[in-house]
Amino acid sequence: MRVIVAPDSFKGALDAFSAARALASGVRRALPEARVTELPVADGGEGTAAVLLAALGGSWATVTVPDPLGRPVVAPWARLDTGGAVVEAAAAIGWALVPEAWRDPWHLSSAGLGHLLLAAVASGAREVAVALGGTGTNDGGLGLLLALGARCEDARRQVFRPTLYTLDRVRRVDLRPARRRLGSTAVTALVDVFNPLDGPRGATAVFGPQKGVTPNAIAVLDRRLARFGRVLEAASGLALRERQGAGAAGGLGAALAALTGGNLVSGIEVVLDRIGFEGRAAGSDLVLTGEGRTDAQTLEGKAVLGVVRRARRLGVPVVCLSGAVAEEAYDLYAHGCTAIWAVADGPMTLAEAVARTPILLERAAEAAVRLWAAGRAPSGFTLPSPG
Repeated sequence: MRVIVAPDSFKGALDAFSAARALASGVRRALPEARVTELPVADGGEGTAAVLLAALGGSWATVTVPDPLGRPVVAPWARLDTGGAVVEAAAAIGWALVPEAWRDPWHLSSAGLGHLLLAAVASGAREVAVALGGTGTNDGGLGLLLALGARCEDARRQVFRPTLYTLDRVRRVDLRPARRRLGSTAVTALVDVFNPLDGPRGATAVFGPQKGVTPNAIAVLDRRLARFGRVLEAASGLALRERQGAGAAGGLGAALAALTGGNLVSGIEVVLDRIGFEGRAAGSDLVLTGEGRTDAQTLEGKAVLGVVRRARRLGVPVVCLSGAVAEEAYDLYAHGCTAIWAVADGPMTLAEAVARTPILLERAAEAAVRLWAAGRAPSGFTLPSPG
């Protein structure tokens, strides 16, 4: 029996590599003779650089950049043996870098990602993949563009440096200085969601509340991002606001698309291609995947959805084992998922669930494989007892 374990990270509990090891251990408890391949995945969020570095080879580098509050933070990025690089927005402007009391997007900037991107460009990287997930900012990429050298003008064509509070004064953006700083380096944004920039499915309405946007500020901030999006469309000549992924990372998707000519791609699709998922999973008997919480955002382009779709394409059953499963997650069945369940084995606090994640994953994987094997086994077949 050949089993592929391809989980994303379980945020706050396990990275994707540790989650894969736990799942693989459960598979072997059920069927010691099974051939298990660990293929940890990421979707453009945290952990993307580590997954691609493990698959393609290379080394870690670091640079000190401003965090969302402007404080210095040491941000790692991956220098690949292919001549490319991977930078993660979360390393510079991540949600986890902002103390809970300061999670107010009106005062947070994406400038740190601009500095991180420039460090990768300065290293001589021929291409840079920018993983956009996990950010704490919601500034439409304003800070990023200013850090790269873009110039904003008001209605009187006066150059000024706007903030979110003065974003509605911007009438024109000159992207040419930023493009010159990137030079010949090809920059691609890896998005982990397909949301547009603004509107009911946009960056502010969907992700703003978890970043600290208060209910009465959602409409105001959404209108400002919509107006800024129109300015970016005029500057780039591209239809950006409705583009899939434009709303990723608080609108960074739209800003990077304007800057690079529209290179927004699904992070999970890039990762699955680069780790050779289809070639390694073809002919396998079962795929196990999972994440910390499977919900509506999963269906917007997260890792689990990508794995489910690839497994379906290969005709391999796929089981999703997640820390928590929301009602809307069961729509994954329509995309080809064979079974979905939460791994918690009884009532417990979040802290208890996080602490027990490795053993919960191992036991859930064992149960899934035992059930799958029993359904395929001939009459009289007996599964081995746990070792």
